[in-house]
Formats: sequence, C-alpha cells, structure tokens
Amino acid sequence: MKKARGSRRINKIGTTTDTITGRGGLALFSRYLEMTGILDILNSKFGFMRKSSKGLHVWILFKQIFCFFLDGTSRHLTYFDQLKNDKGYAAAIETKPSQMASSHMIKRFFKIFGWWFARHFRWVLHKLFIWRLKITKPIEIELYLDSMVMDNDDAQKRQGVQPTYKKKKGFHPLQIIWNGKIVDGIFRGGSKNGNFGNTVVNMVTDLVNLIHSEYSETVTIILRCDSGFFDEKNFAAFDELNIGFIASGKMYSAVKQQAGAAADSYWNSYNIKEQTWSFLEFGFRCDKWKRFYRTFYTRCLYEGKQMLLDFARPDNVILTNIGINDKVLENCTPQRRQHWLTPEAIINSYHQCGADELSHRGLKDFGFEQLPFKRFGQNSAFYYCMLISFFLFETFKEDVTAKVIPITSYATSVRRKIVDIAAKIVEKGRTITLKLSQSAMQALKFDLLWANCQNPPPIWI
Repeated sequence: MKKARGSRRINKIGTTTDTITGRGGLALFSRYLEMTGILDILNSKFGFMRKSSKGLHVWILFKQIFCFFLDGTSRHLTYFDQLKNDKGYAAAIETKPSQMASSHMIKRFFKIFGWWFARHFRWVLHKLFIWRLKITKPIEIELYLDSMVMDNDDAQKRQGVQPTYKKKKGFHPLQIIWNGKIVDGIFRGGSKNGNFGNTVVNMVTDLVNLIHSEYSETVTIILRCDSGFFDEKNFAAFDELNIGFIASGKMYSAVKQQAGAAADSYWNSYNIKEQTWSFLEFGFRCDKWKRFYRTFYTRCLYEGKQMLLDFARPDNVILTNIGINDKVLENCTPQRRQHWLTPEAIINSYHQCGADELSHRGLKDFGFEQLPFKRFGQNSAFYYCMLISFFLFETFKEDVTAKVIPITSYATSVRRKIVDIAAKIVEKGRTITLKLSQSAMQALKFDLLWANCQNPPPIWI
C-alpha cells in the first residue's frame, strides 16, 4: 500500500516555457467579439480618444475590459498588471503580449471619460438592442422599467455615492430590460429616486422612437413597471406614445375601501402554476388625475394546496391602459388582441416583473456593484462598459454555448464550466493551435463551440 501511494507522488516542481492558460474558454468569447463586429463599432465611436499612435488602439482596450469582466477573477484594476505578464492569458484572448494593457493604462483610459459620454455608450446599447430585435423578429416587445441600487456603502469617497432607498450608500441607475438583457441605462447618483425628473419619460420615449424607426412601426410594445413609477405624468406619456403599460399601483385607503365594499359576485379567480388568485376589476384615478385607468385589485388565495389567511395574503393593485387606448393593440392579430384584453393576461404579465428583475442579479453576478474610481464620469464609463459586456455575454450564451449550457445560467456557472479550462497554445509555423485535454474537448463539445463563435450573426445587418 505504501508502495502504491508513492508510485504517483510528485517529487519535484519546476517551470515550463510552454504557453499555458487556465482560461482557455476566453478564446471563444474573444473570437465572438471579433466576429460580431462590436469592436469595429466601438472603435468608430470612440476611436477619436486615441491621442497618440504610440498608444494602444481603443478597440484593443475595450476587448481586454470585456474579457476582464467575463474572467471575473478580480474586481480590482491592478489585476491587469498580473494579466499583462501572463502570456497564456494573452494568447487565449488572441492578443500580443506587447499589446496587453497595464492597470495604469486602463486608469488613464477611463480618466478621459466624463458624464457626457453616457449618450455614446447608450447609442452602442441601442445598436445591440436593434441587432437582437432583427434576429428574433418579435411581433410584441415586452419591456421592463426598473432602477437598481449598486451598494458602495464601504467606499471611502466616491462622487455620486449617496444614500439610497435601501438605506445603503451607492449609485442608483435607471434601466430598461428586454428578454433578460439590459437594453438601456442611465447612470445616476444614489439620491435620485426611480421617478426623478423627466428621466423616465425621456428614456422610454427615446427607446420607443428607436424601435419604430429602426425595427418596426407596427410592433406592439408593452411596458411593465413597479409602484416606484406610479405617476400620472408617466402614464400620460406612455399613453401618448400608444404603448401599453402595466404598472403597480399604491395601496391608498380609497382603493382598499373599493375592494372591501365589492360584493363577492364581482370577484373572479384564476390559477397560475400552483397559485390561485382572486381579482376585482374597476376604474381608478387619483383626485387630480385627468383620466381613469383600468385597475385590478389582486389577492393570492392559495400557494400550492395551502390556503392563505387574510392577514397573510399579498394584495396588489395593477393599473393599465390596455383596453382603454385602442391604438395600443391596433396592430395585433385578432387572437392576440383578445388575449391581451383579458384580465388574466394582464395580471400574468405583471407577475413576470419578478423574472425581469433577475437581470439585475445576473448583472451583479457578471460584474460588481462596487465601482473603482472616485470621479463620477469614470465610474459612469465603467458602468456602461459593464452593461455592454453583459449584453454581449447574454448573446454569447444564445449564439455559442446554448447547446452545452442553459442560456439562463449565471456568469459564475459559465465561468466554471466554459471559461476556466486548462489549455495549451502551440505556435508552429504560421499556425496557432489551442489544445485541450480529450475529456474537456468531448464534455464541452468544444469543437462545436469553436464553430459557433466563428459565425455569429453580425451586428451590422
């Protein structure tokens, strides 16, 4: 037994001159970035920032920043110094060692950005949004509007880090989500509430106009939002855009009295999965509002086989203009129009808000809440880089890895299964070969993944 143990015991350690990496899967993402054309788009939009021919091209910096996010090993910019000296990592992301950026170079790059660059980054996000719309060709677009708190409570000093409604200091960006992807965002300080100023109206108006001008003028648009955006100004603007909105109301005493005074015959119920909901439909407006909106008071009766007592029932109020503004559904088929007019469809759509919010969790798992700079403009640029790379990560799962790992997987799972694999890069003649173990090649179907990342749908379509 002692002899058997000693037969496979390591007796020495040493170094090798072979080019080896523990992030072999980054080669897939690196090639995907190149083949989609996103690097060319970023270079055309931000290439003017390169002041000297001695420095690196802007697209090279963006590529390394996006790979830094997907790698996820560290959230500190000093990690770039370690990567700069790692020839295996450079080979994995298809970059010359001499073109690897140091942490000082990355910091100088972000130092150039001010808050006014937000519109340039949002333009890129809009471009990516239209790219996926043209691929999936939806006849109905369901958007979700929400704000996200980025907890920077332990930051020593950050411009814009202010108390948020979650009693933590941080940033409070406003975001619009579609199909699990964040398609637009406005970076804001923590003190800005979800409904601050005209930001919501302007943001939704811009995105609706973008959809109509670059995708389809006849597509049906439904917008969901929570009670943080309960405002006549917002609802009137959505209605004027002829888009449907499904919003959470507030539990005013008048609403509770209306529901409490209603006879049992006015209440209806429907089942969804293992839950049974009862609902009451009526018209509602606040005292100074100019018009009524279709309103549903909902109450969960059962969870599974367990009936909930009155004090434990999560009551909610839902407002919508679907069924009031005829132009919202005028381009739907008769079947879809009939579907959307039913109370069950509206309530069920509102219940999807919980699933939409998972995109915030996915973003934080992919990137991080704590931003590295002291100036607001630099953190704004860093935030938008994180949004763009997260969007590309989501499309990467759809276009490349869908047959190997579920597209609903979070970044941590993708890193462990796809990215963090040992590989050897061999350069012979004019050929560079990425070599994996036979078991990894078969288990991950790496040849299929490599073929997929070579031919993704290009962004310029």
